[in-house]
Amino acid sequence: MHKSISVGARQIGSEHKPFIIAEMSGNHNQSLERALAIVDAAADAGADAIKLQTYTADTMTLPGAFTIEDEGSLWKGRELYDLYQEAYTPWEWHQPLFERAAARGLIAFSSPFDETAVDFLEGLGAPAYKIASFENTDHPLLRKVAATGKPVIMSTGAATVSEIDEAVQVLRDAGCQELLLLKCTSTYPATPANTNLITIPHLQQLFGLQVGLSDHTMGIGVAVAAVALGATVIEKHFTLRRADGGVDAAFSLEPQELQALVVETERAWQGLGYIQYGVQKAEEKSRLFKRSVFASEDIKAGEPFSKENLKVIRPGLGLAPKHFELILGKVARQDIKAGTPLSWEMV
Repeated sequence: MHKSISVGARQIGSEHKPFIIAEMSGNHNQSLERALAIVDAAADAGADAIKLQTYTADTMTLPGAFTIEDEGSLWKGRELYDLYQEAYTPWEWHQPLFERAAARGLIAFSSPFDETAVDFLEGLGAPAYKIASFENTDHPLLRKVAATGKPVIMSTGAATVSEIDEAVQVLRDAGCQELLLLKCTSTYPATPANTNLITIPHLQQLFGLQVGLSDHTMGIGVAVAAVALGATVIEKHFTLRRADGGVDAAFSLEPQELQALVVETERAWQGLGYIQYGVQKAEEKSRLFKRSVFASEDIKAGEPFSKENLKVIRPGLGLAPKHFELILGKVARQDIKAGTPLSWEMV
């Protein structure tokens, strides 16, 4: 299988339990106190990492450049600049958030959205970089990130196969040694029906890389299924309470759901195991409860065996049921009491 990747002190790979990333995004609702509480809640729920986004409205777009008109969007009618102004994580918060994460045993890293963000995150000692789906065609940014020599986790949403291939090539050529792709559907929220998890093993084969899931669906079912298909990383948006609102709250997990995600994805990973047939050690005692042939009435020596005086019942102490037809009509070699398991010496 594809070799493990190191992010901070944690190994990511098929031989390790899934790496769970809690994505804070804009769910801090412009309160540092709430942002720190989100870090604590992610740690309490058992996540491996907390992920931020490093941009400002000005590094993303210009005032008046675009208003969202899509009927299906959570953000219909919002101007893009204003939306980023509300969602961005102030850069001066990054250090206290990184420090809180470290104190709680969480790995903190971020998605940079321009080259100045990479320089800033390097100054904080970021252990890895996330490339967001909408940035996976930004080759100058990819080169800048790759040049850090840090592991890169890249979402593949809203990209063609050739665009993903170009991005992988750009990252590799610019020095990225450790790369992991995330299957992603860039709609907010996504539905299970448009998640297409079966792509995960195909992506693994196509690029020879580990693949995870950046999941914008509600709940945890899709993420658990992804692990069964080989996903080594699950990224989920995370908030304290959906009812508190916020730009991404509608498709974010709450703390008890994140905890369930951690537990159930690990169970799914443990359940994969290896190709196994035959009787496992753990099953040996259970073989006793298979059926076998017993005398159901007292049988005298010389008396023929019949469907009246033999029965196939539990436990498995007598002859296997496959011999039942063969024994019928043969005679008893000795007296047999009702309730005795049959053996060949009695036939």
